[in-house]
Order: sequence, then C-alpha cells, then structure tokens
Amino acid sequence: MSNGPHLPIYTPTGAAGMLSRADLGYLFVCDPGSYHPIEQPGRAVSLSMPVRAKPYHSPSQLHPIFQMNLPEGYLLERLRNLLAKNSPLDPMLLLSSAAGEAAIGRVFVGHRTALAPAEGEDLHTMLSYRGAEGLFEALFQKYLRRGALSGVQPKVLVPEHALATDKATMTTNELIVKSGLDAYPGLAINEYVCMSAVARAGIPVPEFFLSDDRRLFVMRRFDRLPNGTALGFEDMTVLMGLGAQQKYDRSYEAIANTIELFTTGRHTQRSLAQLFDMVVVSCILGNGDAHLKNFGLLYVDADGADATLAPAFDIVNTTCYIPDDGLALTLGGSKGLYQASLYLLDFAAKCRIPKKQATQRVLEIAQAVTETLRELKHLADEVTGLTRAIGTSARRYAKTFGPRSEI
Repeated sequence: MSNGPHLPIYTPTGAAGMLSRADLGYLFVCDPGSYHPIEQPGRAVSLSMPVRAKPYHSPSQLHPIFQMNLPEGYLLERLRNLLAKNSPLDPMLLLSSAAGEAAIGRVFVGHRTALAPAEGEDLHTMLSYRGAEGLFEALFQKYLRRGALSGVQPKVLVPEHALATDKATMTTNELIVKSGLDAYPGLAINEYVCMSAVARAGIPVPEFFLSDDRRLFVMRRFDRLPNGTALGFEDMTVLMGLGAQQKYDRSYEAIANTIELFTTGRHTQRSLAQLFDMVVVSCILGNGDAHLKNFGLLYVDADGADATLAPAFDIVNTTCYIPDDGLALTLGGSKGLYQASLYLLDFAAKCRIPKKQATQRVLEIAQAVTETLRELKHLADEVTGLTRAIGTSARRYAKTFGPRSEI
C-alpha cells in the first residue's frame, strides 16, 4: 500500500508511471498505457526496469534510477536551507524539486516547482568574467533547481545561449559549471589538466573549458542531442541495483561485468576497451575518486540496444591533496594506486584486450599524460604538488610497462 506524495514520472515518449512512498519503502507503478512495450516503446525508466504490470518495490530507499537524480554535497546543503524551512526534507521532496526536464538522463518528474527562466548564459562571458566566486554564486542562485548533479563539489547546470542569424537569443546547449572547494585549492586547474590528458590519450570526453581566472571548470553535458532530445544515461550504481551511497562498494571488474550485461555486439567491445583506458588513465593520473557514479552507459534507443560507455568525466588528481590516497574501487582485490600496475594486464584480459595490445596502450596513455603535463606545466605548477604527483606516477607506469626512453 502506498501513502504520502505521488510523483508522476515521465520519459521523452510520455508518462512512464507513478512513484510513491509505500508502507515499507517506495513503489513505482508503470503507466497502464505502457504495459505492452511493443505498442508503447520508450516508457521504461531504466534498462534494469522493463515495463511491466507488477509494481517495482524498493525497501527503505528510492529505486536507484531515481536516486541518480537526487542532489548531493553542496547542492544538497543549499536545497536543505531553501526547502526545509517549510517542510521536512525527504527524498521525494528533493526529487520533485530537482528532477525536472533538465534532469540527467531521460527520466524526469512531471509535476515540479517551476524552473528559473532558461534564457541562457553566454559561454565566452562566463569564461572571461573576473571574479569567479561572485559569478558562480549568481549562477547557482539562478539555476540551482534546474537539475541535480551528483558529487560534493559545488556545481550547477546552466543553459547556454548563442546568437542566431536574426540576432535573437536561443538556447543551444547546457553547461555544467563547477567551482572549487577550500579544502582542495586549484581544483578547476587540476581537472582541466587531467581532462586534457584524457583527451590527448584519445579517450572520449565532453567539450570542456577553464575560465580565464582559473577558478571555474566548465563542461558541456553529454546526455542531450543538439536539438535538446534527452538521451538515456544510467550510472553504474543504477545498473548494479545499488544506492548512491554504495558508489565505493564494488570493483572495476564489476563494471566490466555490467557492461557485458547491458550492451551488445560491437558496443560491448568498444565499451570494454574504453573502460580499460579510463581505469588506466585514472591510475596514472592518481585519480582516487573514480567511483561507480563516474561510469555509466549512454544510449539513444529507448531499449538500450545501442548502449555504450559514456565519455570520461570528473577526472582529477587526488594525491596532490591526499598523498596516500588509493583507488575508489578495487582492482585485482586491491585499492592501491601504484599496486594497480600489477593487475592491469589481468584487467585487460577481463576487457578482452590481448596482453601486447594492453601493454602498448598503457605506454601510449602514459606518454599522453607526460606530454600534457609538459604542455600545461604553467597551469599545473599553480596547484601545489600537482606536477610532481602526476609526473612521478607517469614515470612509474612507463618504467613498469616499457622502456623509459619512450616517455
């Protein structure tokens, strides 16, 4: 039996069902008109939750697909201050407040508080603005209820506008604007350097930018087509049936298993190869926060037939802040960043990559990291310990997997 608020859930193809609080947890009931997927395609809210007549019951916490769009960290605290004054702050309230049509992926709440007008912001103006803290706070206040973004870092989803031929303003895309944390100085520079290395290594990434004053990192969202159509995106906690708080509870091998479960044919091999690259570059860069929510599947077809691993995002060096930091997930049963080199070839086999090819790929990625660090040294040197942390790691991996002269 359900009680409390009922939230209508939608996908781009229409009503998907109703979410409510049940006596023992939460209940999602598929829309009666979508019981026959052949007749009503695209109404499933998750690859792991096909349309059916039987309700989906989740004890104690929201279903993982809905948890994916719950705010975390800085955004959660700001919403708590805004919403808890008038009513208790609970997951259903948060979902209704921050999971509108701009929500990550293709699932959103129908009845929600109106969003701020989405007239959009000019990217060049944001990047060249002097006084990033003031700009970020203004953008945050304006768009904080536009959509929930995971992670503890201050970030906000901002619509971008461009000038059309008739000089009328139109919304063309959306940007994720990130500010830093006092505990991690230089975080925007850190992410820009690391993401530049990832891109140089040939790993898919969204378009990204660093503000002129080096205080803001800006990235285009990748779960929308140019015409604004929402793509399916599900992170690994959703696909593994885990709660958001369990994002550190599995292994990189488990991600490979999940890719094999939810992808097909050439998409599987492509995704496994990309996963290997993403794990390798995270190890070399000293990224100790590559958890389950930083990996996900992206798809256009509502049934997920074309699902592939999403581009790499949220990659930073953490060892310049926490020298003894380890991996977010286990690799070969270990979370040691440098011990990972002992298990990468076994992981390559898990990803269906021959040993010789995997060894060469590790060297190529280490080379890309080193070249990026050389090119962006003027930026990396502004973050205490960043150049040394990444450089030392890249040299260790190069020495382990091949002639040092190649780096």
